[in-house]
This record gives sequence, C-alpha cells and structure tokens, in this order.
Amino acid sequence: MIEPKKFWWMIKKELISLKRHPARLVSILAFPIIMILLFGYGMGGEMTDLPIVVVSQSHGDLTDLTLDTIKNTETYHVVEVVDSMDEGKQRVDSAEVKAAIILPSDYDENSSSQKSVTLYLDSSDQMASQILESSTQAIFYRISNMVASQTSVSTKDADIEPSVMHSLNNFKDDISLHINRIYGNIKYIDFLVPAILGMTIMMSCMMGMGATIAGERETGELARLFMTPTSVATVIGGKIAAKLLIELLRALILIFMAVLFFNVSIKGGFLQTFIVLVIGALCFVGFGIMLSARTSTQEDYAQISLPFSMPMMFVSGVFYPIETMPWILQKLAYVFPLTYLNDAMRGIMLKGQTLGDVWLDLVVLLGFTLLFFIVGVKRFNRDV
Repeated sequence: MIEPKKFWWMIKKELISLKRHPARLVSILAFPIIMILLFGYGMGGEMTDLPIVVVSQSHGDLTDLTLDTIKNTETYHVVEVVDSMDEGKQRVDSAEVKAAIILPSDYDENSSSQKSVTLYLDSSDQMASQILESSTQAIFYRISNMVASQTSVSTKDADIEPSVMHSLNNFKDDISLHINRIYGNIKYIDFLVPAILGMTIMMSCMMGMGATIAGERETGELARLFMTPTSVATVIGGKIAAKLLIELLRALILIFMAVLFFNVSIKGGFLQTFIVLVIGALCFVGFGIMLSARTSTQEDYAQISLPFSMPMMFVSGVFYPIETMPWILQKLAYVFPLTYLNDAMRGIMLKGQTLGDVWLDLVVLLGFTLLFFIVGVKRFNRDV
C-alpha cells in the first residue's frame, strides 16, 4: 500500500536530484522546444530559391520574356545568366548550383523548326530535382502555348509589353524541354540510404561512448581501471580503438544490407565508401568522448547528447534536402559534422566521385575529430 507522505517525499527527492544536475534540467526543458521548431520549420517548409544558372545563347523578345519568367518564379534563385554552355554545366557538375537552363542560339529565330531548351539537372538531390523538373516543364509549357496561340501572357510578377507581344506573334513553333539528368534517375531510397548509413554510424558511436565512459563511471568499472598506473590517454585510446573496430564491422554490415535488400548502387566504389564511413565513425567517437568527459551517469549523458544528436538528424539533410529549411537552419546545418558526412557519402555513392572530389568534406570531418579529441581529453574527469 502506498504511504502518501513518503510518496510525496520520493517525488521531492527526484526533483531535488534533478536540480542538482543542471545540464539534465536544461536538456529536459530545451529539447521539446528544439524538436518542435525543427519539425515545424525544418520539415514543413517548401522548396524555394533553389540555385540555378541560365545559359542564354540568344537575344530577343522571347529570350527576355523567358528570363523574366524564370527570375520571377519562386522555385528558382538565378545565381547568374551566362552565355557559355560549358560554364553552366561546370557549375552544376561542381554542385555550385542545382541546374542549368540552356536556351539555344536559335531560341529567338523565326524558324519553322521546334525550339529545344535543355534542363541540365543535378539529379543526385532527388527531391530538389523533382521540383526543378516540374517547375521548368510548367514554365516552358506556358510559354510554348502562348507562342503557338499568339495570345498575351502575364506572369505573377511580370507583365508583357504590347510591343513584345507583337514580336512574339511571328513565332509559330513550339518549345520542347529536354531534361538531362546527369546522374540518371535517382529514387528516394537512393537519396536516403547514404545519409541513413551516416546517421546510423553517428547514433551508434555517440550512444556507444556514453555506455563505455559514463556507464563504466556509474558502475565503478572506470574507478577500478584508474587504480592501476594507466594514463588517461591510454584508457581513451584503447576505448577508441575498440569502438572503431565495432563500428567498422557495423559499417560493413550496413553497406552489404543496403546493396542486398534495396539494390543500392555505389558508383564511387565500396572501398571509398568504407573509408568515408571510417572517418565519420572516428569523428563521432570523438564527439561522444567530449560529451561523456564529465558526465557521471548514463542518464546524464543521454540527456546531454540528445539536444545534439536529434537536431543533427533533421538539420543535416538526412531525410529532406537542406534547401527546404529556413535560412537560419540552412546556416546551422554547416555547424554539424553529420552534414559533411552526408555530403561525402552522397558524392561517393550517387555521383561516383572519388575521395579527392570530396576532400573538403573529409578535411572538415577530420578537423572536427581533432577538436573533439583535444577537448575530450583535456576535460576528462579521472576522479570517479
């Protein structure tokens, strides 16, 4: 039978215990706020202002109308209008922009042949490419119908001058849109799997280090270990090595299962994918050590790590492209190491890039790794 007075004492005791752990208290209060903001803004946004270039090899009223329509469409952010097809394609290939809309040299000519516009598209970003493809098709369908029917057309933010319409009345031919998906047709599962691999490594490394350091500190195993003449660096180094071996095995299983069950292709090669995952695992092991350096229990570690790990999952482009988020979250994404791991994984697996092509992502990950290890070792609490 419950004793009411002692029952309330127990509640008071738990609340006092929570007060004595300010990090846990802050996490409990802040975590739901962070998550609702991420769900509301990060995953509920629309894709707008996707960066593109327009390659305009023609001049005239139809070209001007097309450029105005593209610039006034919310889906696009026209970075620049260039006249070199090679430059436009190079910007897409280097991931500087998501697509290039190429207007041919005969776009404004009064000819009987059909005009062919090309959408040169980075199809590795599956969701963004779908939006760009449908928006571009809609634009040129409208312009093509307008030209064929010789009727005036107005866009949401731009009106067509009568003199321009008079010139457009001379055009009798349609405009066709040719879509060049430079990485082929990418399914959502193809887009998702590389980031899921990275996210799984992140979660297992961070949670594993919590059990290894904070858990052993809580049970007293760490205290008995430090009763021996063993340096902090030796203890941490041994735990890192053991954790990495486990994560390497996990990475192999993850890659094998993704290929076996989902028929995921690895265009850049198995070895390069494995190396990227190893670097990512090393980075998040370091992150786990840094967070567990002064936590005394696994519960404390879990409360401290969740405000980092959960937002990282939603902000770093695992499930949705970063472009769907408000600009502040887009900037925040590049503070998290998972963003760089996802980018490198998608570059290797979807685009067929080499380690040299994703060198910047790897350098950033190694920089984070060095920072985490330095902070973790310096803050490590040997007094257990």
